Amino acid sequence: MAFRHPRIIPFISAVLLLVSMPAALLAQPESGTTAVHGQRYDRLLIRNVYVIDGNGTPTTGPTNVIVAGDRIESVGGRGGGNVDAVIDGAGRYLLPGLINSHVHLQDNRAGIHQPFQYELNIWLACGITTVRDVGSDRAKALELREQSERGEIAAPRILLYMRGSGGTEEEGRESVRQAMEAGADGIKISSMDREAVAGVLSEAKELGLRVAHHVGVEDNDAWDDIAGGATSIEHWYGIPDAAIPYGSQRFPPEYNYSNELDRFRWAGRLFKEADPEKLSRVLQAMVDADVAWVPTLSIYEACRNVMAAQNQPWFEDYLHPALEEYFTPSLDRHASFFLEWTTEDEVEWRNNYQLWFKALREFAERGGTIGAGDDAGFIYRIYGFGLIWELELFQEAGFHPLDVIRHATGNNAKILGMESEIGRVKRGYKADLILVDGNPLRNLKVLYPTGTGIYESGEHRMGGSAIWTIKDGICYEGSVLMEEVRQMVSEARAARDGGGSG
Repeated sequence: MAFRHPRIIPFISAVLLLVSMPAALLAQPESGTTAVHGQRYDRLLIRNVYVIDGNGTPTTGPTNVIVAGDRIESVGGRGGGNVDAVIDGAGRYLLPGLINSHVHLQDNRAGIHQPFQYELNIWLACGITTVRDVGSDRAKALELREQSERGEIAAPRILLYMRGSGGTEEEGRESVRQAMEAGADGIKISSMDREAVAGVLSEAKELGLRVAHHVGVEDNDAWDDIAGGATSIEHWYGIPDAAIPYGSQRFPPEYNYSNELDRFRWAGRLFKEADPEKLSRVLQAMVDADVAWVPTLSIYEACRNVMAAQNQPWFEDYLHPALEEYFTPSLDRHASFFLEWTTEDEVEWRNNYQLWFKALREFAERGGTIGAGDDAGFIYRIYGFGLIWELELFQEAGFHPLDVIRHATGNNAKILGMESEIGRVKRGYKADLILVDGNPLRNLKVLYPTGTGIYESGEHRMGGSAIWTIKDGICYEGSVLMEEVRQMVSEARAARDGGGSG
């Protein structure tokens, strides 16, 4: 007869019960209240979410994420322990905060005041937690950067790429030294001669500053950036230019680059003049030199359908009068060129986009880094909305939504040199996150702050948008941010219509 200790059987029964219990029931009890707009917590639980990491891997979950202060403490599991506040994800999607790598901080459009907070609020409501400013008022931008870092204003993290300048190599070098002394996070190049570009690139490399180059129709192109070690080429001038077999683009005799209508009309005819084999060599050389490409697809998209661009649904409530006035066609303002835009122009641009898409796919297939930026504030693009539009255009170009999201998260973080800090939902990373009502892999439109129609179990309901944007651990409700924007716009319109200054 086997010996049985009187306490053995109850102990074994208790162990078996524990093993069979769900992980959620085994977790430590949770405490804390629902998170509040504008607050950061010592420990925040984001519960029951599907996670899209930002590195191109598939969705995982449902799971829990713990944020401690401004860092991600843990990703995974179903418990939370003792926390100060809770966000119930209810099966929604958690992504890294989006990064917009081509923006301009603007508080004036067409001579009309537009508050910075208008732009900052929309960025956050679109899930954008980091922006790379590539040209604005230096003193104002520095102040905004500091206020954002201290959490004094609702704003994304701001990186300032100050302009390089000069006409000689030494002047280019000196402009970089001055920018670094002023506190630049990087350098922006545009409209400079080849010698000055070489000086900027060389000095920036010596000082460890990254360089974004907006190439124009100039005496330099992608080959200069490849040789000099630019970090990224912005837009797309300079890449097809470097592959034109006969030198210059075939401009008509009356072409004038200073005429904005000429400039943008003929830009839509550029890719078709590039030799495919030469273009492939340019793209491979960019890959070999680790020169990234930030194409800003969305800022030119109006060129292929201007009437659609002029009638975007969010204009009704969120288009500030200053921006509306800037968008009014006028050759006196940069990129407000639609005084005479024809069907032929739109057809050329539609064809141009197909060649552009093909070049982007080839660049990525060869191992190139593609980033996402929108350059909004021009050509019928509202801040933030333009970046989501950018992502939709990447999908149109043939990229899988996982890679599209990586363009605006992990890839952009790499371009900024911050890939160990932001762009991932990962333990130890900055707590830059967005909780989205809907699956962006099924429909990128759920990222728009205005929401969209989505289907669940065959029933239609309104959903979409970033319900919460978390930047540096500070929680922001998208609906609160956008209501503030709507009020700003309403008050500015009332002032305009009543004869005020707005």
